[in-house]
Amino acid sequence: MTERRLGEVSDRNLALELVRVTEAAAIAASRWIGRGKKNEADGAAVEAMRKAFDTVAIDGTVVIGEGEMDEAPMLFIGEKVGLGGPHMDIAVDPLEGTNITAKGGANAIATVALAERGNFLHAPDIYMEKIAVGGGLPEGVVSLDAPVAENLKNLARAKKIDISDLMICMLDRERHAEMIAKIREAGARITLIGDGDVAGVIAVSQSFTGIDMYLGSGGAPEGVLAAAALRCIGGQMQGKLLFEDQAQIERARTMGVSDPNRIYNIMDMAKGDVMFAATGVTGGPMLKGVRREGAGAFTHSIVMRSKSGTVRYVEAHHNFATKTWAPEM
Repeated sequence: MTERRLGEVSDRNLALELVRVTEAAAIAASRWIGRGKKNEADGAAVEAMRKAFDTVAIDGTVVIGEGEMDEAPMLFIGEKVGLGGPHMDIAVDPLEGTNITAKGGANAIATVALAERGNFLHAPDIYMEKIAVGGGLPEGVVSLDAPVAENLKNLARAKKIDISDLMICMLDRERHAEMIAKIREAGARITLIGDGDVAGVIAVSQSFTGIDMYLGSGGAPEGVLAAAALRCIGGQMQGKLLFEDQAQIERARTMGVSDPNRIYNIMDMAKGDVMFAATGVTGGPMLKGVRREGAGAFTHSIVMRSKSGTVRYVEAHHNFATKTWAPEM
């Protein structure tokens, strides 16, 4: 197949193919919900997602994945996936929320994002400081350069509400203790989550979640996935890579990061035409979890395209007796 741009292929069909990829990962992970084995849950999701990519008509390269080739058996950075077709970069997190899944908690998801080659930030597997708000707000209403209190004041003013009405989502981590204190001192409220900051960032763009801003540090690869989702659904986001030593800086340089102090905006992290899909593994505000029933399962997914701004929710029943693939029961 000759190379074609994303806008020239059947975007709708490809978007649905991405849903099938996340559905496969979510179903595979679901059998490990509540069993206290996060590595097994993650491994099942990775293997199922990798197999599902064999049916997608793209020439894909994993740029955000499970780690380096010597660290991950599949979906490693640089791995080629797909049947062949337009050249695409792929960002994946087959199971965002491994601990959540192991403990039977809420909001674990399987995610994938797709863009034309070179349009995703090749983020190393380190921490990223993040700030994100939803759509319909003045550009630059919040910034990583600004103090917490100033961001809260500006966001409340833009939304025409009191600071006390703001709800901020953050990972529940000791490293955020000072930031949490400043948010509460300013009068805003906080939702602390154990894991799952891709879903946490997406929540700022969905009014029914009640989340006004996402703040704090989490995985850089997850930051790129979250930026891809916001590109589709609407919102603003900034990220800054947090390096622990010179070795990490040098590693990042080999991936194209020339300025270690740069603050990336949403277009720096995910530009061009972007697609994003996610399937719930365990239930949460955004997606229902997998419900296994007899020789089948029900799934709930979201798929988005930046080109059209369309957001679709897909509910599906999977009959393992007739599927060409079926997870181990």
